[in-house]
Amino acid sequence: MEKNSQRKPIINQQNIHLDILAFGAHADDVEIGMAGTIAKYAAQGKTIGICDLTKAELSSNGTVERRLIEAKAAANVLGVHIRKTLDLPDRGIYINDESMKKVVEVIRYFRPKLVFAPYFDDRHPDHGNCARLIEEAVFSAGIRNFYFECKYPAHKPNNLYFYMINGFHKPDFVINISEFFDKKRASLETYQSQFERSTDTVDTPLVNGYIESVEARERLFGKEVGIRYAEGFKVKRPFLVDYDLLGEQQ
Repeated sequence: MEKNSQRKPIINQQNIHLDILAFGAHADDVEIGMAGTIAKYAAQGKTIGICDLTKAELSSNGTVERRLIEAKAAANVLGVHIRKTLDLPDRGIYINDESMKKVVEVIRYFRPKLVFAPYFDDRHPDHGNCARLIEEAVFSAGIRNFYFECKYPAHKPNNLYFYMINGFHKPDFVINISEFFDKKRASLETYQSQFERSTDTVDTPLVNGYIESVEARERLFGKEVGIRYAEGFKVKRPFLVDYDLLGEQQ
């Protein structure tokens, strides 16, 4: 049984410190890449936030207003505490002074222990650009004299990890989401405007069995380590594991 399953998530922007802050270019990016991991840690009582950089105003299907409603519903499914949407332009995510300051302010405000972003190698340029912007912002957020006029103090997250959206890459580590894949699927299914066909739907890769392809990927990652489902992540530097090869804590 999931821990803290009765806890009602609070989706607002109160000033709390987050254990995990996951960035995406568009609403549904984070869910595609790591919804199972979010659900797992939320069930353990961790405080989790999602920040979508754009309102996805150029999406072929749906509207900005509907996407915001769907994003809030997905956050509720996963037990997310905070969901914030910035106003960076869709297809206009670049490393510049204005965008950097907006992301740095989010990081300093919520002071996360861990930050997640899309992996660099992805068919959608916004996803790779999001990765580069977040990597730069995580570094800059910890520099006291960067954006000195920001009203929140400098903050350096412990680590930055990258999740996969459209790509299938050899992960550097995986997280067991076997007990939480149903929540991942449920969070994706809240985005009916993106993943379901209707009379006015434009044909995109998302409406052609996309959720099923995500499930297949997570099954393959799970199979690699002898479990049912896993989500894969990439790193740019080694991370310390305080266990020996026999699994005994040091």
